[in-house]
Amino acid sequence: MKKILLDNDFAQVYPIKFSQSNATECFEGLSISHLHCQAKISLYGGHVLSFKPTGHKDVLWLSEQASYQAGKAIRGGIPLCWPWFGANDKQTEEIKAENHGFARQLPWKVEALEADKSGVTIILVLAGYNQHPIWPNAYKLTQTLFFGKSLKQSLAMSNLSQEDAQYSVALHSYFTVSNPNNVSIDTLTGVSYSDKLTGTSSIQQQAVSCVGEIDRKYHSSEKMTLVDSQWQRKIDIISYNCQQWVLWNPGAELADTMADIHPQGEQEYVCLEAANTTWQDLPAGETVIISQEISITNL
Repeated sequence: MKKILLDNDFAQVYPIKFSQSNATECFEGLSISHLHCQAKISLYGGHVLSFKPTGHKDVLWLSEQASYQAGKAIRGGIPLCWPWFGANDKQTEEIKAENHGFARQLPWKVEALEADKSGVTIILVLAGYNQHPIWPNAYKLTQTLFFGKSLKQSLAMSNLSQEDAQYSVALHSYFTVSNPNNVSIDTLTGVSYSDKLTGTSSIQQQAVSCVGEIDRKYHSSEKMTLVDSQWQRKIDIISYNCQQWVLWNPGAELADTMADIHPQGEQEYVCLEAANTTWQDLPAGETVIISQEISITNL
């Protein structure tokens, strides 16, 4: 019998485990069941793996070959890129830094858990100091997750040290779709962007192609709507205190070199990430909060 962490008139939450086949280690997580949705979280990385509102397909994509191994990020769901996004331009020949920081590769703790008729709220915490030579500050991350008819995710970033710090961040959402060919994001039309693949900047004049390989930073904080014409549904994403949206898909050629993406997996998702991709100030003793809300409706 499963050990129930929360069981009331509204919801059940119980622990689950994730592991590689033939692996000796495993990750702990939570499974959430509520009238309005089903969801799963990995405590490794403070990582939302699944969010399935009642009556809908899962909103998030998770690779069938995702790695559940310490020191590696989980492919899919919503990885947290913190305290830097992408490659760290402060690294040197002597001091290297992995892409997207360390928050997605550390175990988080459950601080609070409650449920009512509207949904389930879970608060996860990660704290430490001198985590990396490039980012030695004492810190505390508080992630508040609400699972109901929508998914609300906030990340409070506290600098607990006496020295100022800088951070960059992304809520790296993998949205599951029928096929990127069937997806439109008209809310990106007219938005300026920087293209990592070409090294150029421009304004989006025509409909956005979500077919990979694509890697662009769109400079907007406005609400985004991802429309899937085949599945006849739309996903709305509202961000707070994020200056950009990152649109990413590796495309078939690059995906074939990535062991943690199952065959043709890149044809099943589009990444649209609420982000601050350039360095932001995080003064000593201060807390900064970013957030997003994801909701889904039928067309």
